[in-house]
Amino acid sequence: MTAVFQALEVNKGEAFTVGIRSLTQDELPQGEVVIKVAYSSVNYKDGLASIPDGNIVRSYPFIPGIDLSGYVVSSADPRFYEGQKVLATGYGIGVSHFGGYSEYARLPAEWVVPLPEGLSLREAMIYGTAGFTAALSIKRLEENGVSPGKGKVLVTGASGGVGGAAVAMLAQKGYTVAASTGRSEEAGYLRELGASEVLSREEVYAGGNVKPLDKQLWQAAVDPVGGTQLAAVLSRIAYRGAVAVSGLTGGTAVPATVLPFILRGVSLLGIDSVMCPAAEREELWKLMAGSWKPQQLDKLVNREVTLAELPQALSDILKSATRGRVLVRLAGE
Repeated sequence: MTAVFQALEVNKGEAFTVGIRSLTQDELPQGEVVIKVAYSSVNYKDGLASIPDGNIVRSYPFIPGIDLSGYVVSSADPRFYEGQKVLATGYGIGVSHFGGYSEYARLPAEWVVPLPEGLSLREAMIYGTAGFTAALSIKRLEENGVSPGKGKVLVTGASGGVGGAAVAMLAQKGYTVAASTGRSEEAGYLRELGASEVLSREEVYAGGNVKPLDKQLWQAAVDPVGGTQLAAVLSRIAYRGAVAVSGLTGGTAVPATVLPFILRGVSLLGIDSVMCPAAEREELWKLMAGSWKPQQLDKLVNREVTLAELPQALSDILKSATRGRVLVRLAGE
């Protein structure tokens, strides 16, 4: 690898700074696998890492970026070899361990996933943590009895990264998808991803008190939003349906009652993509590269940015000013 390379660094000294700096391999954290990064992506957690009060980064100076894909440069683990295409998401990447906003990264071998056949390095980051979280949500729902023939599936926050990927994958798998968004101008985009119905945020939760039980509208839901809206969703899930929740952009408090759970047998499934076991992670990525892969995957891409353009993209995602996925191009394919 080159002696000096570029990365986006956040630092918290007398003032909080975000900028490009030069690094050497000696400054990378410990790990068995050195990777030349081809692509990363922009997630809400990355946006939080770029502000002083985001409560994501544990020590400074730091290199954010919770996703990356690229080529193995060297490996002390025999499972990986020079030139191999790999990806990595979750664990401590971009939180406690230098992440993907760098031309090179060094990671523990158990965090690294061989790129499955059928997926390019760029496509891996169109998915990224957001797509993996969506896929894990669908997997958990299906383990709880959800299937295409049983009714509609609601996706909240559908114009975001997790939501858009969930709409596209559910449609690919034959589900009838109702996509909810607070941005009415994205209705056409969501239909292109495969949604059969687009709902306004207010049609899911209009504000005020939530009925403990409401009309049964959906067999299941993928919810990356949380908050009071989640309580409204739970009240409308059909008998023995399920909700997979993975986010908190709508808040952490859920003012629900036990009635959906004990009278309708509804299941609330918590989705954590960070510490998903390696074997399950690899199998799910194979599905995402195969039968679950949407033909319209590229429609999820909002834009590609360079390291220099990355600060603006991080600001945009915190303002909910981004539709779908923003890719960070480093070396490329």
